[in-house]
Amino acid sequence: MYNMQAVIRKNINNSTIQFEKLGYISNNIANFNTIGYKTVSFEQILREDGYVDGAIKTNIKNGSIRISGRDLDIAIDGAGYIPVVSENGEIQYTRDGSLTRSEGGFLTTTDGWMVGDGIKVPANSYKLEIKSNGDVYNYDNAGSLPEKIGTIPIVQFDCPEELEQGHNNKMIATETSGAPVIVKKNQNIKQHALEASNANMYDELNDLMRLNTSMIASMNLMRVADDMYNKAINIRE
Repeated sequence: MYNMQAVIRKNINNSTIQFEKLGYISNNIANFNTIGYKTVSFEQILREDGYVDGAIKTNIKNGSIRISGRDLDIAIDGAGYIPVVSENGEIQYTRDGSLTRSEGGFLTTTDGWMVGDGIKVPANSYKLEIKSNGDVYNYDNAGSLPEKIGTIPIVQFDCPEELEQGHNNKMIATETSGAPVIVKKNQNIKQHALEASNANMYDELNDLMRLNTSMIASMNLMRVADDMYNKAINIRE
């Protein structure tokens, strides 16, 4: 009876892990069209005792860069993240370069997180030019000289695979990812462009089908174990 209970406990644990992996795959598929999104893999690991654990890793592979033509769109052509700050001072990191201007004139993400230490665009701005090193220049009119108003910083991590998903397509630093380090000689920013999600729909659907087969097998095993358990109880009675 003890061995049967152990089989059931292990299968419940393993099924729970499979459902957790299903959540990550579903999230990757849902963010296929999300700018700068990095997929998260959930690798199943079989322990010596027969239980299954999961290891979460962020896929840092770059997505394709697509031209948008919009002045406030930027893409990072290489490693790194843009540090952004919420209204309450929380710092997270993103590769979503579809920037906008807040009511106060500051460059922000589409959901209002301020870029870097704050880059304020004049109210009468005619055009913005963003250099490959992140320097932002403002033009008051078609014939005016450019004026530097700030720099979009880029930071890197020792182990970016260990970053965790944060708020609305942002990443959070962890102990294992290491602290953010500013790239001093960055030349990887491209204006008028955006980075697509690095999700591969074919890979995600393939993982989904394989996981579905595994989950069906687990459920069948549960039914067999439950049936044997009930028969054992009836015999004892």
